Parts: sequence; C-alpha cells; structure tokens
Amino acid sequence: MKKIAFALFLLANLSIYAQKPCEIDTDIKDTIGTYKSTKQYMIFERNFAGNSTNIFFSLINTNGVLGIEAQVFKRSSEFLKASCFDASSRIYIQLQNGKIVTLIHTGPDSCGTLIRDDKNGNNRILTSTFLFAKENYEELKASPVTFIRVQYAGETVDYPFRSGFVSLLDKKMYDPGTYFIDYLKCIETN
Repeated sequence: MKKIAFALFLLANLSIYAQKPCEIDTDIKDTIGTYKSTKQYMIFERNFAGNSTNIFFSLINTNGVLGIEAQVFKRSSEFLKASCFDASSRIYIQLQNGKIVTLIHTGPDSCGTLIRDDKNGNNRILTSTFLFAKENYEELKASPVTFIRVQYAGETVDYPFRSGFVSLLDKKMYDPGTYFIDYLKCIETN
C-alpha cells in the first residue's frame, strides 16, 4: 500500500512540474527565410462595468530574430478611444526577480481596427510586432512575470499579471506569469 501511495505522490509531482507542450501555429521554411509562431495565449483579461480588455501574445521567430505578436482586444457598448502603436512604442516586462525586459515595436504605426458587432457593441483590435533585445532576453526563461507596461503613442498603461485565471472569454485556464518560461523554448530554434 505504501508503494502505491508513493507512486501516486511521485506521479502527481511529475505532472505538476512537467513542461508545457509546444503549440505551433505557423512554421514556414522557404527560400526567403523562416518564420515560426506559437498559438495565441491570453496574458491579460479585465472585465468591468460593461468594458473588457484582453491581451494575447504569440511568440515569433523570424529568420532567427525573436519577438512577440501582441494583440489588444477591447469591447464596450460605449465609444472606444483608440490606442495606437508607433515607432516609440515599447512593452516593458517586470519580472519577479526585479529585472525589466524591454520589447521594441517594429511594425508600422497602427491604431487598430474598430468593428461593430451584431449587438451594436464596439470592438477594437490592435495588433503589432515587438522584438526582444539580446541583452536581457535570457531573464525571461528564469523568472515569472509580475506585470507589463505598454507604452502606446501618447499614453502608458500598466497591466498587472494574475497567477492563473480562468478566462471569461473562452473558459480556459491561463497562467501568464510563467508564459515565457513555458513557451520560449518553442521558438528558439528553427
């Protein structure tokens, strides 16, 4: 009986510390170069007073250059002000160990797209690419994230991370604090 209990205890611990499987969305290799991306992962969700904000990250590797495709999705029955990305936009990632990792905006200037849904609600989707700097990229694999600061064109917004939440949008469990620890390995090599 003791052996069975020990085996169950060991199995439970192994499943807790097991690495997350890689979920690759796109993997292209051709004469122009290579491109690999992970599936989108929700790293932030806020629902308050009829307004919601969801932020999704997808890790990318373009010809050996690592970054993220960030998507900010806002919904409201009221007017949604535009948040834009431009050449000065950055994403600052605060790690639990106190270090900060900066991602640099590389895409064209964008204020996203406003879409009205069938219930007359407003939806704004803003998507852009940000690249990692080489000097502090390794820190993301060693320490969980506590929050991110997004520097839009004209404003800066902080998004605190929760450790594990069930999304109201799709009812799935997300753990954004360990996102980079769990999934950076998926795109590091072509």
